[in-house]
Amino acid sequence: MTIYLLDANVFIQASQYHYSMDFCPAFWQWLEIANQNGIVLSVQEVADELEDEELVEWKSEAGKNLFMPTAPAIGDTLHKISDWVQSKPYLESAAQEFFSNADPYLIAHAKIIGAIVVTHEISAPHSKKDIKIPDICKALNIKCIDPFKMLRREKARFILENQQP
Repeated sequence: MTIYLLDANVFIQASQYHYSMDFCPAFWQWLEIANQNGIVLSVQEVADELEDEELVEWKSEAGKNLFMPTAPAIGDTLHKISDWVQSKPYLESAAQEFFSNADPYLIAHAKIIGAIVVTHEISAPHSKKDIKIPDICKALNIKCIDPFKMLRREKARFILENQQP
């Protein structure tokens, strides 16, 4: 079974742009169902980054089972991520920013459980200012896709019921 671990930007961009809860509740229902089926998860560190009022309410109710606590065995994988970052010519500010957010935890959990990382981030292997999730995933042999690819792979369908004009 494929397991997807979702980055904070998946929730944030869905809420603000693509699948706002007021006009596309089916997306959020799909996340809940996919979570109940064990295929969509995230990590507590991502939940901590969801500060928008609507997302805070959603994660405390419907999304409460979606966010895994930090795994005890995560340390070795976090060290591998740190070693990789240190081996690249990133600015110190980029490394500090990267390690102050949920990204290392998301990537490490994906490596540990064999999950696919889902993010809107785009690879930027030559950047010195931004450390991108897809670049680390590639280096650690972790599959990384965007949310639209995940929805297509899982054959998610958001279809209107018969509605009268």
